[in-house]
Amino acid sequence: MFVAALGWSGWLAHLHIAGQATPLDYLEAAATDLRMRLAGPRTPPNDVVIVAIDDAIVRREGGFPVSRATMARLIEAIATAQPRALAVDVLFLEDGRQPEADRALAAALRKLPAVLAAAAVFDEATNEGGIPVATAVHRPIPAIGAAALSGLVNLSEDAAGVPRHLPLVARTDEGVAAAFVLRTAALAVRSDPVLSEGQVRIGSAVVRLDLGYHLPLRPYGPRRTIQTVSAAALLDGTVPVAALTDRIVVIGATALGGSDTFATAFDPVMPGVELLATGIAHLTTGDGLVRDARVRRLDGVASVVLAGAAVLLIALAPPLPAAILVLLLLAAWFALGIVAFSQGIWLSAALPLAAAGLPTLLCAVARQTLDRRQGLRLARSEQALRRLQPAALAERLAWDPTYLAAPLTREIPVLFIDLTGFTGQSERLGPVRTRALLKTFHDLVDETASSHKGLVVNFMGDGAMVVFGALDPDPAQAENAVRAAGDLIVRTRDWIARDPELAGAGRALDVRIGAHSGPAILSRLGSDTNQQVTATGDTVNVASRLLAVASEAKARLAVSADLLTAAGIVEPGGLFDERRTASIRGRSQPIEVWLRREPAPLP
Repeated sequence: MFVAALGWSGWLAHLHIAGQATPLDYLEAAATDLRMRLAGPRTPPNDVVIVAIDDAIVRREGGFPVSRATMARLIEAIATAQPRALAVDVLFLEDGRQPEADRALAAALRKLPAVLAAAAVFDEATNEGGIPVATAVHRPIPAIGAAALSGLVNLSEDAAGVPRHLPLVARTDEGVAAAFVLRTAALAVRSDPVLSEGQVRIGSAVVRLDLGYHLPLRPYGPRRTIQTVSAAALLDGTVPVAALTDRIVVIGATALGGSDTFATAFDPVMPGVELLATGIAHLTTGDGLVRDARVRRLDGVASVVLAGAAVLLIALAPPLPAAILVLLLLAAWFALGIVAFSQGIWLSAALPLAAAGLPTLLCAVARQTLDRRQGLRLARSEQALRRLQPAALAERLAWDPTYLAAPLTREIPVLFIDLTGFTGQSERLGPVRTRALLKTFHDLVDETASSHKGLVVNFMGDGAMVVFGALDPDPAQAENAVRAAGDLIVRTRDWIARDPELAGAGRALDVRIGAHSGPAILSRLGSDTNQQVTATGDTVNVASRLLAVASEAKARLAVSADLLTAAGIVEPGGLFDERRTASIRGRSQPIEVWLRREPAPLP
């Protein structure tokens, strides 16, 4: 998954560095607008002024476009102020109805350094090294165009239709055509522009460019943020033309209902002339956005690093902390992008999100699937292991794995139960039926012992060993052991009587129990990899030997007086058939034993 994440993020980074369009452009457009709004409007440079062909002059003219005679008078007035440069964002593509007006306009243009608008037609899929290739260029008519330079006023929109760049050059059938803003900025500083890899030098200013010599656009704010004066006010003398002295003047349409408007982060109907004025200001002051090849490579590296880190976190760290850390990493990059944007550096927000997001999601799904499968395997393993230990003991080991890591000595009752005569019955029944009967017997013993808080620590063929109070000391453990012994006899005899194959066994098949209470060693026996929790010591040996005492006396239950005393039974005579003193092999002193022959439960 890590290699796949690097491959995916590397592929996206390659597309981004190469400037190829992808569906991520929609997300990047939204993120860029958000960062512009967060950064807020900026103060535009004071040396760029827009002379607006606004609603006032359109009403005076009786419609749009404004007559060339009026345009000539307007430019004559501006020329008296001696601006640094004049940029006219008006297309003069056809001969006017009044040739003398065209001549007057040309004469006015010759009085100052001026640039006229030209428009190119592009095939969006055609470019050479990122430079757009124009299929046609519409220039001013010779009668007017000869009086000034011309430049392309085309803007480059993103996937959402928002103008993001100004292409500074385009390839045409006639060679390379310069942009309107580039011509104007060069006229303003009286220096020819020098284009080199990823940048343009105009005078002493160096502006870094995006791929294909595209200038990133960063509007200063909503419309009219750049200083704007009405053309009608200039012609009327309401605004003195001296306000335009030594400034870059851009003439263009701002009238409502005009088709030359664009949506931006600040204004849904930004006049195109304001975007061109913004581009001119960027080129003359260098206050635009920086998104060149170096910034794109930084985006690519960050995307690969974030994708790799996110996948490693999801794969190796606990799920919730990993998810939080991944979100924090992406949030940190986005926050860095906001800070960088406020400083004029345009880092990509969409690329790292997509580069890290999809692999992270897939890795999280894969890990969840693997964890679920592992959990199921562990659950099945735990379930299988629980069957190898009493339920209470398995539960104790689950929350306390160190239980009996060191042996301990405790006063506990120990009970041994045995099916006498079962060996002979197993020969008659065969292995399959014998196993089934033993399982039924073991279930009976386990259920009965558990109901009295006992723990079956070992099944020994047709016998079992049960202890009480092994997990935690219990004041009623001795009483529970005595009652469990009585219930085991009754329930085992009832089972033998109900089973059709065992009912005819008669006295050949019977149950016997030996029970004793005293100090025993609780510990884990076995190797480091194969252990069994059990009890050992003299108490266990005595309880086991009491089975032989019961067999010799033809009794079903042999209980030591020590166990009865611990259980609070001070007068056993009414509950048991016989009292005797029995010698126990391996013990120097005999013990007092009480015997019971009938299968009646003890109180």
